[in-house]
This record gives sequence, structure tokens and C-alpha cells, in this order.
Amino acid sequence: MRISYLRRGVVGWVALAISLTTSIAVAQKQKDKAAGYDRAARATVLHSANVYVAADADSQRVSLVTPGHEVVIVERSGPWVKVFANTDVEDDAEGKPDFGDDENVTPTSGWIRDKGVVGSITTGGDAILYGAAANLEDEASRPNAPKGAAASAHLLYRRVAEYYPDSSLAAEAAWRSADIRWQMEKRDISTLPSAKEQDASLRPQIFDGDMKKLIKRYPGTKFAAMAAYKLLDNKLCGDWQGLPKCPEMETGLYEKYAQQFPDGPMSAEALYNATYRQGVVVTMYTVEENKKKADGAVARTQALAQDLKSKYPQSDYAARAASIAFRVAQGIPIYGNDRD
Repeated sequence: MRISYLRRGVVGWVALAISLTTSIAVAQKQKDKAAGYDRAARATVLHSANVYVAADADSQRVSLVTPGHEVVIVERSGPWVKVFANTDVEDDAEGKPDFGDDENVTPTSGWIRDKGVVGSITTGGDAILYGAAANLEDEASRPNAPKGAAASAHLLYRRVAEYYPDSSLAAEAAWRSADIRWQMEKRDISTLPSAKEQDASLRPQIFDGDMKKLIKRYPGTKFAAMAAYKLLDNKLCGDWQGLPKCPEMETGLYEKYAQQFPDGPMSAEALYNATYRQGVVVTMYTVEENKKKADGAVARTQALAQDLKSKYPQSDYAARAASIAFRVAQGIPIYGNDRD
């Protein structure tokens, strides 16, 4: 999953060591004073750009900047731009390296061609970055997707929100950036043995810094509601193991979410998930021959389905919940084998 952004040869390494060390130190000093960066000097690239020691394509290549990674422009010379490259590496929320970063990426000073460089002063830059991110996101969703497409889309969307905070595209770009990272990390974690643990605390947590930042920055928006819905993933059980404890707990999580975001785009789905889980609880308590709790779960299933129908009558989830409620009323198991 990790993306290799940098290819360095052994030849020439010793000769460059001193200059690279100096460049890294300067770049790190600049990072430590992130608030002091000239906002107009911050930019990113739309394509992979080689970083050269000098403004000459025949000079030594010292680094690579891939789409979405940040550079700080120092000066311009004809068709060349001197930059501190990859200054955003390991500079993410909560100190966690950004999604897609490779351990070989190092902030370096050098020259790149003045092509595809987009920053906050680029006319129409918000649409340019958003469009480039959307194209990469589309590529990433296809079979045999280019390596690094998802990571680059994540970063380019992020730059839209950072460079153009007042843009009409900013909120959705922030959401898409956070969602791409969330999906990829969730998929990676799902392949681990710990993903089957009943207790969510026993598996790695999906990084939630981007989602929490979005909620704080865009309160009351549909994007904040969608981010809050994603955060529930970190609280869900990995495997119910046939016991009612997990679906009972998850029913409460989804029901509480729907109450907190009644007008959110994920609220109908949340209520359906609550209904389904309570239907599962009915089956589990029936298997345990705990009639009292099974009857209570039946009543709660019916109430949740009715609530969904009254609040979101046009949603497919209302019909799906009605089907769950009907099956429960008929004594048809929702979980496991439903054959008589």
C-alpha cells in the first residue's frame, strides 16, 4: 500500500550528503515555523516533478515531488522554480505521517520545472486542483489503478481546502480528502487478524484526525455529518461471535447518531443499521431461549422501523427496514440460517 515517491541512486550520494543535510535542516526549520510560511509561496504539483540540484535538466536529481505533495517556492529563474520540496512530509495532524507517504521521502532544496505548479495565487486554482484530484480518484477506483492514484487524490483535495478555504469547493474537497484516507486505512486494517476481535480497542484504530478537523472546520454541514458517521467505524465490533452484546451496542450507536444528525445524509442509513442489528439481537436471544429479552428486541425493531418510515418515507432504507420488521414479526431469523 505504501507509495515510493523517491528513487535515489547510490552514485553521487556521498558528494550530495553535505548539501542535502543542509537543505533538510533548512526545510525542517521552515516546517517548525509553518505559520511563518508566506502563504503565496506554498504550492503543489499536478504531475511527478524531479527536483534537481541546479536549474538544469542535466544536473543531479535529488528528489521527486508527486501530485499533491507540497513545495515552498523560493525563487524563479526562467522556466525553473527553486523550491523546498516535500515540506509537508510527517507534518500531519496528531503527528501522524500523511497517508501515502514513503519513509524515503525527505524535504530537500532544489529546482523543478515551472510546469503544473499550482498555489493559492493561481487563477482558478481551486477548480484545477479539485479537477485533478477527481480524475485521480476516478482512476484509483478502476481495476489495475495506477500506483499512488488514491494517495495523490487525497493530497490534492486537501490542498483545495488549505489554499482556498473560501472556495465553494473547499468543504467537499476536505471531505473527499478525509474519506479517501479513511477508506484505504479501513481496508488495510480489515486484513489484519485483529480485525476479527470483538472488542474494537483490540485492533488498530483508523486515523481520525482528518475527520475530526473537518467536523470542527465545517460544523452543521452535511460533510460534518458524514464525517461523524465514518467515525463510528472505530467503535464497531470486528466480529459479533454470535453474542448479542455487540449488535446491542451498535444499535445504540446508530440510533444516537440518527438523533444527533436528523437531517444528515447518512441518518436514514444509520436508522436502518440500528433496525437490522436489533433484528439480529432478536435471533440471538431466541437461540439463547431468553424470551423476555427477545420480545423486548422485537418491540424495539418494530419501533425503529416505524421511526425510519415516518422520518424518511422516500428512502430505500425505510422499505428495507420494513422488511426486517416483517421478518422479525414472522419469527424468521435475521442472523444465521433462516431455514425452517
